[in-house]
Amino acid sequence: MHKSQGLDFSGCRTFNLDEYVGLPPDDKGSYCYYMRRHFFSQVNMRPENTHLPDGMATNLVAACERYEELIHEAGGIDLQILGIGEAGHIGFNEPLSALLSRTREKALSPMTLLQNAPFFGGSPANVPPRALTMGVGTILEGKRLLLLATGKNKAGVIAKTMEGPITAMLSASAVQLHPRCATILDEAAAAELQQQEYYRWIFDNEPEWADFRTNE
Repeated sequence: MHKSQGLDFSGCRTFNLDEYVGLPPDDKGSYCYYMRRHFFSQVNMRPENTHLPDGMATNLVAACERYEELIHEAGGIDLQILGIGEAGHIGFNEPLSALLSRTREKALSPMTLLQNAPFFGGSPANVPPRALTMGVGTILEGKRLLLLATGKNKAGVIAKTMEGPITAMLSASAVQLHPRCATILDEAAAAELQQQEYYRWIFDNEPEWADFRTNE
């Protein structure tokens, strides 16, 4: 839309969820490199308006505190876009992450290292073992949340996230606490949900989804 219709990103500010500790911004495995290549460089985003946690900081605690300050100074996050890991994490909030946690350093779980191995030559040993991540509490302060998941590998964790108990063992389950969280799934990722008939009824009848139904 930016290229074909002139959609303007010059006034947008972005805050990434996470970044690996110890990877410089120009490393092809870093999220900074990914975002610049696939998004920031493709639109008229001002570099000073793009923010990622500083995984190269000499004082990681101070860097995390400053990241929280930057979010606050920007007026908070209007739209927080989330993926979900197979360990049930949002950001890198691995199992047992406190539901009120803030931006901080985290050790990555073996499941997460395995899931991210394809981006580092196929070996979990090549994946940086630690990362800086927005906390669950930071994420929940976003004005709107949008959780996206595709594929059958996410079906089990999506069912637990959406229909199971809220627990620190599954940080994504905390989105149940948010009053304005939408989840968008393909059929494979939704396959293990028990209340599919009800969710389809909601989509077909609730006024808040009218625009989506019109644009199908």
